[in-house]
Amino acid sequence: MPVDPSASRRRFMQFLAGSPLFATPAGLALAQSFSPRDRQPDPLMWWPHDPNHLIKDPKEAINVFEFEPVARRNIPPAHFGYMAAGVDDDVTLRANREGFQKFQLRPRRLVDVSKVDMSTEILGVRYPTPIILAPIGGQKAFHPDGEVGVARGAKPGGHLQILSTVTTSSVEDVTAARGAPVWYQLYATNKWEVAKAFVTRAEKAGCPAVAVTVDRLGGRNQDTQLRLARTDTRECSGCHDRSSFAANQRRRSMYDGVDVSGLTHGLSSNMTWDFFKRLRDTTKMKILVKGILAHEDARLAVQNGLDGIIVSNHGGRSEDSGRSTIDALPEILEAVNGRVPVLVDSGFRRGVDIVKALAMGAQGVCVGRPYVWGLGAFGTPGVERVLEILRTELYVAMQQVGAPTIKDLVPAMVRRA
Repeated sequence: MPVDPSASRRRFMQFLAGSPLFATPAGLALAQSFSPRDRQPDPLMWWPHDPNHLIKDPKEAINVFEFEPVARRNIPPAHFGYMAAGVDDDVTLRANREGFQKFQLRPRRLVDVSKVDMSTEILGVRYPTPIILAPIGGQKAFHPDGEVGVARGAKPGGHLQILSTVTTSSVEDVTAARGAPVWYQLYATNKWEVAKAFVTRAEKAGCPAVAVTVDRLGGRNQDTQLRLARTDTRECSGCHDRSSFAANQRRRSMYDGVDVSGLTHGLSSNMTWDFFKRLRDTTKMKILVKGILAHEDARLAVQNGLDGIIVSNHGGRSEDSGRSTIDALPEILEAVNGRVPVLVDSGFRRGVDIVKALAMGAQGVCVGRPYVWGLGAFGTPGVERVLEILRTELYVAMQQVGAPTIKDLVPAMVRRA
């Protein structure tokens, strides 16, 4: 009778497991060295994965991930931690990436994709790409050029940029650098007068839309940031005024000339839908709500007359629910039923990620950390290269699924795995 090698190995391992010789950690490691390895991992990774080998020029980058370790080297630990951290156990941070694996693309064949048009219309304005720069605060913490450098990097591809309330560059300077209007993201604060001042200034600067963030209601436990901050030997007073919240905010560009007396928090934990009614009476800008994850809230947004929705969990930085935005997107789209545009952010790193969201029905996809990696690694050229890579990947992904235009990306091209 022929001998089954696998059965023999199993019996041998059972014998070893029962032997007192292998009861110690060293013995267990020795036993595991006898474990069967019938095949190598599939697929094999043939490229050298050397964490010490960093790209030296943005043009060397093959994908956006290659910018992160360079940024990590360049950016002070506390600042890098602020950008990289999620909340608590970073479950939502990881879920944003893992969520894309739950959806498969269904490519269509025999379609002429020799030319691909990636342009899209959002709130009456046509953009050459649906890839949008999400608002990220304090960008001079990552590179001296800050938001102005990002705007210069966004300009060649015609990317829409959304400017954070806690920008370290003025809305006027960022708009000039991009050569076109930017959107403004609003943290309402605990004083209506402060929010009104922000919105009035943004509108005067030419911003056509304001996106009100509603998923940052209070404190958060960012383990990664706190741990990295412990390793930062710099004096924090060089960047922050710890004497009071209001004093620290005076260093932010949008707070210039704003009365911050009585300001205790940059967020608004008592915000309700009534806030948007007040905001509508204050500005002619289009109003979007950023941070929606439930279909009930999406319906309320439409009922309250908002002009758009950004499906977002703040890149895993607001709460640790464990739910990715790509998971939440379908129910939001169903609830809205085309009545207002729906954008989405959090976790997008590849062209195929973007295609999945667009095929589901999103009109635009916001990216955050990747362009900050580019900024921290190489300044404006890094931002420009990150966005170029994403555009190229999106172009190829659209070809692969048989979509010569954004309108040809339809829900039938995506299925849940």
